[in-house]
Amino acid sequence: MLSPTPLASLLDRIRACDLCAWPHGRRPIVQLDPRARLLIVSQAPGRRAHLSGIPFQDPSGERLRDWLGIGPERFYDPARVAILPSGFCYPGTAPDNGGDYPPAPLCAPTWHPQVLPHLPGVVLTLLIGGYAQARYLAGRRQATMTETVAAWRDHLPDGLLPLPHPSWRNSAWLKRHPWFEAELLPVLRARVAEAVA
Repeated sequence: MLSPTPLASLLDRIRACDLCAWPHGRRPIVQLDPRARLLIVSQAPGRRAHLSGIPFQDPSGERLRDWLGIGPERFYDPARVAILPSGFCYPGTAPDNGGDYPPAPLCAPTWHPQVLPHLPGVVLTLLIGGYAQARYLAGRRQATMTETVAAWRDHLPDGLLPLPHPSWRNSAWLKRHPWFEAELLPVLRARVAEAVA
C-alpha cells in the first residue's frame, strides 16, 4: 500500500483539528491540491457551507464565481482552484446583526504556514475581505478595506489581489464604488482565466 502524500497527511490532520470548540460542531472546509494555480483566501465557511461541506455554496459563491468569470466546474476543481479560509470552520452567526462571527483566531496562524508550501503552482492569490488582507498584506494594507481594494494595482505584481467579500451585505458598497466593476473586474477575470486555463 502506498503511503499518503504529505498534503493528504496534512489534510487528515486538518480534518481532525480540535483547536476550537464550536457549539454547532467542527467541520473544517478547505479545497487543496498541489496543482492549483489560483488560491482564494477567504474569511470562513458560512452556514450553508457548514451543512454541505462545500465552500461558497451560497449566493456569495455565485457572486464570487461571476466576479471570477468561471463556472462551478472550474471553481470546484481543486487542481485549478485552492480555497483556504482564514478560519476553516463555520464560526456561527452573531445574534445582534445576523452576520457571522469572526474566524477563529488560531486557525490561520496554525494551518496556513503548513498548507502554503504544498501549493507551489499558485500564480494568483485572491484576498477576500479584511481578515485575509490583514494576514497577507500586513504593513502594506491601507487603513480601510475600501482603500486596500482600491490600491489593488500595488499588489498585483506580487500575485496578490484584494477583494471585498462577495456577500449580499456588500451590495451597497459595490454601488458606491463603480470602479470595482469597471476597472478591477476585467483584470481579475483575465488573470483568473490565465490561472485556471
